[in-house]
Amino acid sequence: MEDQHEPPKRVVVCGGGVIGVCTAYFLAKKGAAVTLIEKSSIACAASGKAGGFLALDWCDGGPLSSLARASFDLHCSLARELNGPQSYGYRALDTLSLSITESEPAHGRKPSSKLPSWVDGPSGNARPIGTTETTAQVHPQLFTRALLSKATSLYGVEVVIGKLERVEVEEGRVRAVALEDREVVKADAVVLALGPWTSKLSLLSSLFRVYGLKAHSIVLEPKEPDAITPHALFLSYYSAQGGKPMDPEVYPRPTELKRVQHWELRRVRQGTTSLILVYGALSKDREAWPGAGHPCFGLVIELIGEVYICGLSAEAEVPDDPPQVVPNPESIRVLKRVAKTVSSHFGEGERVIAEQACFLPCTDDSAPVIGEVPGVKGCYVATGHNCWGILNGPATGAAVAELVVDGRASLVDLTPFSPARFSRGRKW
Repeated sequence: MEDQHEPPKRVVVCGGGVIGVCTAYFLAKKGAAVTLIEKSSIACAASGKAGGFLALDWCDGGPLSSLARASFDLHCSLARELNGPQSYGYRALDTLSLSITESEPAHGRKPSSKLPSWVDGPSGNARPIGTTETTAQVHPQLFTRALLSKATSLYGVEVVIGKLERVEVEEGRVRAVALEDREVVKADAVVLALGPWTSKLSLLSSLFRVYGLKAHSIVLEPKEPDAITPHALFLSYYSAQGGKPMDPEVYPRPTELKRVQHWELRRVRQGTTSLILVYGALSKDREAWPGAGHPCFGLVIELIGEVYICGLSAEAEVPDDPPQVVPNPESIRVLKRVAKTVSSHFGEGERVIAEQACFLPCTDDSAPVIGEVPGVKGCYVATGHNCWGILNGPATGAAVAELVVDGRASLVDLTPFSPARFSRGRKW
């Protein structure tokens, strides 16, 4: 007779990126008592430095199709629930593919009718690859933090800042997680959403490989923010030096200035130390932010007319901690050159807001790993989403919450993503 599934009362989610936060949110919404453990800060790695591009049907025909479609729809509903357009820049947008050739004459050519007016560089072969019905965007860091804000304030999720040392297992069942400072957090179930740091935990690295793809990006404030329309660009970029074309991407972000207005203080733990975290909605009113005089970390938020440009990815060794991830200077120089070639608005007069890099978690078969860890009852994993982590975060979190609480996922069939595909299991 099959064992009857007992819903867990205490769930520990390890990882404060978009996958971990979405999982914590949907678990708590289903009634679990959730503790979220993050070693550094919320959305400090790829979930804070990604482009935030969303596509309904770009994964059609592959194993990610149902996951991506469900998650795109969940992003729409979460945007209504969390006031996404104002809180984290959610919006639909048109998406174009085009080629850019550095060696051709620069700005000033007659613009193509297929292109927005701000794309005035040496472009060609422009064609639509997404519409406002099928593509959208979020600011990923603000999305992740807005979702966590609701998870803590409405559903009681507790945030602990600490480094995961190990998962404690007894008789084939998870019992707790141990942190580096020797703190032990007991659990009926554990979800490991460690992104590229999955490889640092022997429990998982002994079963399958997750490697890091280092991606670079810059964020610019153009000289005329209001002139930049909501069009995402996917480029085939031909350098004047020759060689294979590069494939950078360009994402304008909303132009409205916003700051924290409605705020509340939530107590979290950093190891054994109690801290105060400010969560809030957003407003143009600068004076509304209440941070002065409070021991806090986190959100002083400003969304201005910015443009995100990314590319130049390569496999690299993942450092131990997110703050140790630094960009390659040459990669940043190339992205700046791309920006100035694409548009005169990104040239003289622009301000560089960020030069950064992050690691995308990738698997050998290019599919994420989502499901219960073989041989360890009550231990689940959600990782390896590559460049689609922001898109697929909500459906991953909701499906994992169903798997943990109900014993099966009904939103999406998780069978293609099971970690059992790499191993027949192990005994403890």
